[in-house]
Amino acid sequence: MNLPFPLLQTIDGPDDLRRLARGQLEQLSTELRAFLLDSVAKTGGHLSSNLGTVELTVALHYVFNTPHDRIVWDVGHQTYPHKILTGRRPRMASLRQLGGLSGFPRRDESEFDAFGTAHSSTSISAALGMALASRIKGEERHTVAVIGDGAMTAGMAFEALNNAGVMDCNLLVILNDNDMSISPPVGALNRHLAKLLSGQFYAAAKNASKTVLKGAPPLWELAKRFEESAKGMVKPITLFEKFGFNYVGPIDGHDVQTLVSVLDNIRQLKGPQFLHVVTKKGQGYKLAEADPIAYHGPGKFDPAIGLQKSTLPAKLTFTQVFGDWLCDMAAADPRLVGITPAMREGSGMVAFHQRFPERYFDVGIAEQHAVTFAAGLACEGLKPVVAIYSTFLQRAYDQLIHDVALQNLPVVFALDRAGLVGADGATHAGAYDIPYLRCIPNISLACPADEAECRQLLSTAFAQSTPVAVRYPRGAGAGVPVGHTLDALPFGKGEVRRQGGQRVAMLAFGTLLYPALQAAESLDATVVNMRWVKPLDVDLLLQVAAAHDALVTVEEGAVMGGAGSAVLEALAAAGVVKPVLQLGLPDLFIEHGDPVKLLAMQGLDAAGIERAVRARFA
Repeated sequence: MNLPFPLLQTIDGPDDLRRLARGQLEQLSTELRAFLLDSVAKTGGHLSSNLGTVELTVALHYVFNTPHDRIVWDVGHQTYPHKILTGRRPRMASLRQLGGLSGFPRRDESEFDAFGTAHSSTSISAALGMALASRIKGEERHTVAVIGDGAMTAGMAFEALNNAGVMDCNLLVILNDNDMSISPPVGALNRHLAKLLSGQFYAAAKNASKTVLKGAPPLWELAKRFEESAKGMVKPITLFEKFGFNYVGPIDGHDVQTLVSVLDNIRQLKGPQFLHVVTKKGQGYKLAEADPIAYHGPGKFDPAIGLQKSTLPAKLTFTQVFGDWLCDMAAADPRLVGITPAMREGSGMVAFHQRFPERYFDVGIAEQHAVTFAAGLACEGLKPVVAIYSTFLQRAYDQLIHDVALQNLPVVFALDRAGLVGADGATHAGAYDIPYLRCIPNISLACPADEAECRQLLSTAFAQSTPVAVRYPRGAGAGVPVGHTLDALPFGKGEVRRQGGQRVAMLAFGTLLYPALQAAESLDATVVNMRWVKPLDVDLLLQVAAAHDALVTVEEGAVMGGAGSAVLEALAAAGVVKPVLQLGLPDLFIEHGDPVKLLAMQGLDAAGIERAVRARFA
């Protein structure tokens, strides 16, 4: 039988890989890349980053004795080759689907996933902990952290480097340098690394990697000879050896033989090592090489044709609503400045960057800095808008409290990806922003029910002299037409959207207003669009409570400490005793899968809401 991937088909785990002759690794890499492209084209998922790590993944599992030796992948959206080589090839058809493989490393999915990752810049810290644990336990093992150049710009990575450099442990940090994070990387460090890879220096480095490194002399001699052949390397040596690491590189990350030789040499050394590997996002697939951002996380597509624009009119997403509002408000108010922590495309800020480059700030993967930077701008009379995913704002919680809220500064937080996010799963779900924001003094929180309200509530937030967050989900909403004005809605006020009988009133926070309205038809329930979690419209709440026998709160966020809890607190403070049913996300992490199915599984679709109300108030 002619197999399309004859060598790859024989690899059911790294033990099989390590039985191959070194001369077979190029063929395996070619097959692995082809399989990866075919697989992701059928399921959707991260593509460019994974195409760029094929040879590195092959070399790592060939040289190191995984899973005894640990590999920690930063972010983890480049681990599909790792999954394929570690026994999960037959399950790749289930990638990012309900009940299927995660798009990121997960400890409960495979023993080869040493550490669960999905957020940036955690790998070196985790790997250092593992390396020191091995030393304390007297176990001989190697620990490797693979981190991208975008993730390397984050403060947490340098905190870990600073700590690791003075530790007596066997830790290898691999900088996978492709000069391209999700958005184009920014910052002084990135410019420094880019200079090292340009012009004559890169050519010399590449030639040296092919001539010197393949010889595999003792590594201290190798480093000396390589430095002599590429004088510019004194700069990265200075940068990383100041942290106490032995620096090697840069080397070609798509030359699997060089990678194996160098990794094998490093494996013989003791103490912290730093290997600089140069790769190309989208490697081997010309369309992804030409446009790695477009192919960062595509849906299903035909690899022979590439991504095609849909001929059907697309519904306006909340992200697009924000991007349009940001440009319009910036044109109307010169004080507006926009800030993103390395998510220009994901947060809908491309047009703003193009139209207002002097007021656009991409601070890199540095959420803590983004928030305090915004606070500094606000101190001087500007009006910062921080576009950030709900799950990423978690990383700047102290700055949110200490630098913004405590000083009551007028910063607008546009919280994209609030609620469930689908295929990315629990690591990216914005399930906790309502509880973690509403407990902070001075901060207000709005929950638009649809696209039109999103634009209006952003205007309301911008008009305030205090910090305000506006949370909205991924994708499109109910399809309510969006105007072009900058009209605001009343601050802290909700509205009755459906007047029903006296038995039940449903208080909806955010986009679940629409399934609540559907459920209300058969229940003959009143439905209130609350709009604001904080300040809560207490006057409206008490009016509705007085007119109904029972209340139901509906939110796409954690029930514990969420909007329903705010309602209960307000009722208790007013001495009102009413039965209240709280509907929202339960006290567990929601798996990856189709968001419509996930909401239905949590009883947050129209049928689930109706079922829960009837069960409680039959």
